[in-house]
Amino acid sequence: MSISKAVIPAAGLGTRFLPATKTTPKEMLPVVDRPAIEYVVEEAAAAGLGDVLLITGRSKRAVEDYFDAAPELESVLEAKGDDARLEAVRTPSQLADLFFVRQGQPKGLGHAVLCARRHVGDEHFAVLLGDDLIDARDPVLPAMIEVAERTGGSVVALLEVPQDQIQLYGSAAVVPVAAGVGEGLRVGDAEVPAADVVRVTGLVEKPAPEDAPSNLAVIGRYVLSPRVFDVLERTAPGRGGEIQLTDALATLAADPEGPGGGVYGIVFRGRRYDTGDKLDYLKAVVRLAADREDLGPDFREWLVGFSAGL
Repeated sequence: MSISKAVIPAAGLGTRFLPATKTTPKEMLPVVDRPAIEYVVEEAAAAGLGDVLLITGRSKRAVEDYFDAAPELESVLEAKGDDARLEAVRTPSQLADLFFVRQGQPKGLGHAVLCARRHVGDEHFAVLLGDDLIDARDPVLPAMIEVAERTGGSVVALLEVPQDQIQLYGSAAVVPVAAGVGEGLRVGDAEVPAADVVRVTGLVEKPAPEDAPSNLAVIGRYVLSPRVFDVLERTAPGRGGEIQLTDALATLAADPEGPGGGVYGIVFRGRRYDTGDKLDYLKAVVRLAADREDLGPDFREWLVGFSAGL
């Protein structure tokens, strides 16, 4: 098995960031000096996924334009000898082979993934959500791809969260994996403990804390078997009246012996930045800016002084 395709859903309305997202796609909101969507495409490309499909919608033209070449702007920067900005402008269009398809109506994440069926075909593929930015120093996708190649199943990234926050996520019921499935995996410079590679036996979308099977939350990184498309075709609208990817994965998890069946998970313990709401978005900007070599020293010094004056 060779996994080379990534799907990035980017058709949401961004209602949590209104009024800014009335005319600007939420994926284009800057995280320091680059739009959030560029970090996600860059992550896919770094994992060897050179074929990237973005699922967009109405009013998302800015996303497509951003990953296109800009000859006029490039000519001006080249004439000025502004090599640093010229490289920054050219980089997005050179990250991967980029394709776009529109989701006509926002019917949920499961429906967005289903829109990728014709492009993906009969191959395993990755899905990356822009609300979760994974630090480039802690890449989890390569380990997830390795587990999918070893098992032939689907793989989700899991995160331990406080029990009272599990209703914000999909919650996974898990059991240990067979010997050998989780050996030799790494996330960045860290080896993945064998106990952090699990088989998922059930999934519940946004359960009440008392009903959650565990405090392991599904976050926005998936490697999926193409069998998920057939399941999504049969999946009725669930929570919120939307077609939920979690519901389709629960079906696959319940049939681990079927072709392309079985769902596995890797508990992620690296650096992750949640840009899904305003407060966490601001925290993400501060954390990434503080780590930058060009901005970090002065920014951290200012933060110390600013915090002392509060």
